[in-house]
Amino acid sequence: MTEKVAGTKELSKEELLDILRRMWEIRLFEDKVYDLLGQNIIKGASHLYAGEEAVAVGAVAALRDDDLITSTHRGHGHCHARGDSLAEGAEAKQDHLNKMMAELCGRATGYCRGRGGSMHIADVEKGNLGATGIVGGNIPVATGAALSMKLQKQDRCVVCFFGDGASNTGNFHESLNMASAWKLPVVFVVENNMYGMSVPFANVSALPDISARASAYDMPGVTIDGMDPIAVYEAVSQALDRARSGQGPTLIECKTYRWYGHSRSDPRKYRTKEEEQAWRDRDPLVTFGKRLVEMGIATEEQLEEIEEAASEAIEKATEFALNSPMPAPEEVEQDVYVPFQVTPQEIEAERRLRERVRNDANMRKQSYGEALRDAMREEMLRDPNVFIMGEDVGLYGGAYAATRGLFDEFGPERVIDTPISEALIGGAAVGAAMTGMRPVAEIMYVDFTPLAMDQIANQGAKNRYMFGGKTQVPMVIRSEGGAGRSIAAHHSQSLEALWVHFPGIYVVMPATPYDAKGLLKAAIRNDNPVMFIEHKMLYNSQGPVPEEDYVIPLGVADIKREGTDVTIVTYSRQVLNALKAADKLAEEGISAEVIDLRSLKPLDLETIVQSVRKTGRLVGVTEAYKTQSFLSELFALVNEAAFDWLDAPMVRVCAADVPVPMAETLEDAAIPNVQDIIDGVHKVLR
Repeated sequence: MTEKVAGTKELSKEELLDILRRMWEIRLFEDKVYDLLGQNIIKGASHLYAGEEAVAVGAVAALRDDDLITSTHRGHGHCHARGDSLAEGAEAKQDHLNKMMAELCGRATGYCRGRGGSMHIADVEKGNLGATGIVGGNIPVATGAALSMKLQKQDRCVVCFFGDGASNTGNFHESLNMASAWKLPVVFVVENNMYGMSVPFANVSALPDISARASAYDMPGVTIDGMDPIAVYEAVSQALDRARSGQGPTLIECKTYRWYGHSRSDPRKYRTKEEEQAWRDRDPLVTFGKRLVEMGIATEEQLEEIEEAASEAIEKATEFALNSPMPAPEEVEQDVYVPFQVTPQEIEAERRLRERVRNDANMRKQSYGEALRDAMREEMLRDPNVFIMGEDVGLYGGAYAATRGLFDEFGPERVIDTPISEALIGGAAVGAAMTGMRPVAEIMYVDFTPLAMDQIANQGAKNRYMFGGKTQVPMVIRSEGGAGRSIAAHHSQSLEALWVHFPGIYVVMPATPYDAKGLLKAAIRNDNPVMFIEHKMLYNSQGPVPEEDYVIPLGVADIKREGTDVTIVTYSRQVLNALKAADKLAEEGISAEVIDLRSLKPLDLETIVQSVRKTGRLVGVTEAYKTQSFLSELFALVNEAAFDWLDAPMVRVCAADVPVPMAETLEDAAIPNVQDIIDGVHKVLR
C-alpha cells in the first residue's frame, strides 16, 4: 500500500493493521490519562502524546527486536509502541498496557514500580532506555548507547526521540557533533509539534526546519509528515540501514501536532481553534484508516473493531492499575544503588596489605599518576568492556598524563578523545554503561562537572531508582580538584559536596598512590556511578604500591596515624597536611589520630565514631569552602552517633568562602595549611 522507498521492507497486512491498532491504543490511553488526571487519580504532571501517534508507531515499526530507544517527558507513545512490538500474544500485549497504566497511577505493579511515573517511564529490559523529565536529557544517553553498540561491534541501532524544544539545547548540538564525527549507529527523531510549551518554534529559531541543522554536522537531515506513519516508517528504515552500514546518524524531523496542551493544566491560549481544527483534519488515525480501506487492506467494520478492541484494552489496563497496590512505604530506599558487599575478610585482607605497604621499605615506589594509569590498564586487560573517554586522554594522557601510554597499547577504540563537551561525556558514559560497557570518563577539572550535572546526576545516578531497580549504570567519572597551581577560580575548587548530595552516586577521593590505585580499580568494578576526584597537587607524589592485583573496598576508612587526644578526619591532599600537623603536635605532647576517609560515600562512619569515643575531640579538615562543605554533613552524622562522647565542640578547618584566587599569596591564604590544622587542634583542646 505504501509509496515504497527502496531499501524498506514491504509491510504485510498484519503489520499495517498493527500500526493502526497501536495508534488507537496510544490515543485512547492518553484520553484516559487526561480523564484520570482531571479526577486527581493520576498525580503530578503528565505530558500527553495524543496527535503524535504516527511518529512513535511508524518509527518503532522499522526497528529490529534488539534495537534500542530513548524517550522524552512525552514518552507514553514511545513506551507503548516499543513494548507492544515486542510482546507476543494478546495476553502479553495486555500485560504491557497494564504495566504502563499502573506506572502512571504510581502503583507497585507498574514498569518502574511506581517510582518513575509519567515522565520517567521505562522498560529497560525490552530496550527502552527510558524517558526523562529533562528536555534533551536523553540525547547524550542515546549517543552513548550507540557508541556502546559500535564498541561492542553489535549490529544494533538506537532511535532517539525528542521534541523541537530539545533541538535548542546544548545536548542536541554536542550529541549530533560527536555522533556524526564517530559515525555512530543512532537515528535522531525530532517530534516537532510546533510549540515549546507555549512558545512557537518560529519564535526561537531562524530556520523553519530543524532538519536543516543536520548540514552543520555532515549528516542527512530530512523533514517528513509526522502525521503519516508510513512516511515515518520509510524515513527511519532508510536511516537505520545507513546506520547499520557504518555511515552514521540521520536527523529526521517529523512535523506533527499535540491534541492537548503541554500538560493538562495548559489552556492552549497560544493556539487558535482554526489551527487546531486544521491539524485534527489530518488526524493520523482517521487518515490512515481511510487509506487501509481504500487499498483493500481493511473494511469499515474492521476499523470499528480495532477501535473497540483498543478501548476495551485501555479499560482493562485502567481496572488493573486502580486495583493494584501502592508501593509499600518501607520500600522507599530500595534500589538506589546496586548492592555490593564488603566482607570482614576483605576488610582484614586490605588492612594487612596496608600494613605491609607502610612497613616494607623495599616495596616499589610509584607516583600517584602512575598508580592511576596502572589501575586503568589492569582493569582494561581484565575486562574488555572497560574503556576510557574524555578530553585529550589519548596522545597526552589527559589531566597530568594519567592515561599516557594507554592509547598506544589499547588504541583509539578503547582510549577515546572526545570533543570538549562535558554534558556529552557524562551522558555518553551513562548510555554506554546502561548497555553493557564500563566507561571511565574523564572531565578534566571538577569545576567543569556542573556542566554535566544533569547527565551524571539526573540520568546516571537516578536511573536505577526511577526505573524500578531494573538497570545499572557502572561508570566512573574521573576528575581533579583542589588548589595549589595558581590557576584561579575556575580550575581550583573542591566541589565534592555537590556530588555527595545526590543519591545514587558514590564519591571517592584518594590521598596516596596506594589508595589511588586500589580505589580506582574498585570503582571500575562497582556497578554504580562513581565520582572519582583526584587532587592536582598529588599526581607527582610518590609512595609504595604493591605489584600484585589488589582492590581497596569502597566505604572503608584508613587510620593513617593512631592517637589518643584528638581525632583529625580528612581526605585527599589534606591527609598529607594532617599527618605533618600530627608530627608537630606530637612535639608538643599532643597525640593526634589521623583518619583518611578515602571514600566520602559510602562513608565509614563507624571508624570515625570509634575514634571519637577514644579521643573525645574531633577536627575536620577540607579544602572545600566552609559553607555547606562535606564536613557540615559529616559533623551532623557524628553529632547523631557520638554526641555523648564529645568533650568539646567539633572544629572545622576549611577553605575561605571566596572564589579561589590566582595570586599565590592569596591562594595560600584561602586554603588550609599545616598551621591551620594545628590551630584547629589547639582550639578543640582548649
